Amino acid sequence: GSGQSTKMLRILVDCGMFQGCDDCDLRTHQFFSFKAAELDAVFVTHAHIDHIGRLPKLYREGFRGPIYSTAPTRDLAAIMLEDAMSFFHHGDELFSDDDLRQTIALFRPTGYGEDVPIGEDIRGKFLESGHILGSAFVRFAVGDPSTSSGHGRVIVFTGDVGNDPSILLPRRASIPEANILVIESAYGNKRHKHTHDRTLMLERAIEDAAARKGTLMLPVFATERTQEFLFEINEMFQFKRVPEMPVFVDSPLAIKATAIFTRYPTYYRNEVQELHRKHPHLFEFKNLKFTDSVESSKHINNVPPPKVILAGSGMSTGGRILHHEERYLPDPNSILVLTAYQAAGSLGRRLLDHAPEVNIHGSSVPVRAEVRVIDGYSAHADEEELFAFVDEMRDNLEHAFVVQGEPASALGFQQVIRDRLGVPAMAPVYGERFEL
Repeated sequence: GSGQSTKMLRILVDCGMFQGCDDCDLRTHQFFSFKAAELDAVFVTHAHIDHIGRLPKLYREGFRGPIYSTAPTRDLAAIMLEDAMSFFHHGDELFSDDDLRQTIALFRPTGYGEDVPIGEDIRGKFLESGHILGSAFVRFAVGDPSTSSGHGRVIVFTGDVGNDPSILLPRRASIPEANILVIESAYGNKRHKHTHDRTLMLERAIEDAAARKGTLMLPVFATERTQEFLFEINEMFQFKRVPEMPVFVDSPLAIKATAIFTRYPTYYRNEVQELHRKHPHLFEFKNLKFTDSVESSKHINNVPPPKVILAGSGMSTGGRILHHEERYLPDPNSILVLTAYQAAGSLGRRLLDHAPEVNIHGSSVPVRAEVRVIDGYSAHADEEELFAFVDEMRDNLEHAFVVQGEPASALGFQQVIRDRLGVPAMAPVYGERFEL
């Protein structure tokens, strides 16, 4: 809010479901700690469920204002929220079909760099964050930051910071003028090892699966990872760098997300845009099959290996990947490639830790397949990149709030900012309030 204008403004940035905590479900279902109807506007950084999952609940509790986001974020939000509904148990619904429809109708698609005036003296703006298609940092100018009277402030919410270089997306923006920063810390205390070798490692995995006549399983998230893999595998086949084999995308959500990707070529980085002008089918090739129905999904089993299967979810916490893991993990010729962050407690994390057997659909499955990790595909910046982003602000930054990472990550990164930049930084706990 701003003390100068007659009315206190209330702006919300992101409104996600809680994930990765013991009482997440409880927190997600609780009433908001504010009156939804009193919000003036909502800004959405990107379409991952931990950033958008409670928007329809916000509508249900009375919010009717504008929801600002980029156009791809709005389109992806519609399919991601619809997908989230399939996980509600009876009597446990967070929102209804109607809530979802009405929520999407509140979205106001906004381009990068476009000024969004809110009230008298606050302007919002989206800048590229390089995380997923349409993802953005939100930069608020409060008052007039260019005046020397000290009234103006630039406040930045990162949402998620992208991993550079991204395969499909442009590099993130730089915001050296930020005074107050709210930054994520998913990888606040980690370094990505394989960013420059990732494509080669994927190529090796495909070659090895071919040589062993095994099945290559890729647990994927529907947005970004799926499209990156399709883009790269397409290129490998095109230049005959790997043997031809069938590739299946076995995730209705990933199929819808890929259709949205093809709709927004202007959001790709320049080289990919140029390629797209010459070859408009970046995510389609001869051996590729999108299996939407359960029937066509079951049919994958009848196709003899070698074959590649991309299926959700990225952490093996649900979705169709479980059926394939149940079937092919006992096969020593098969390969499971983990490319996503594997949260504590997830099946993916157990496979990452080389559990000799895992429980899937209530039965014990021996793990004889080879489990490989390629960590350079993460859509999140690592500690080094996060720090580089904050370092660009060193002349103007007055305060940093480190959010959205496991405690070790958030606290570790908060300490890095304090030690290396001398900027007051803190990792707020749930429910804390601050006056700036």
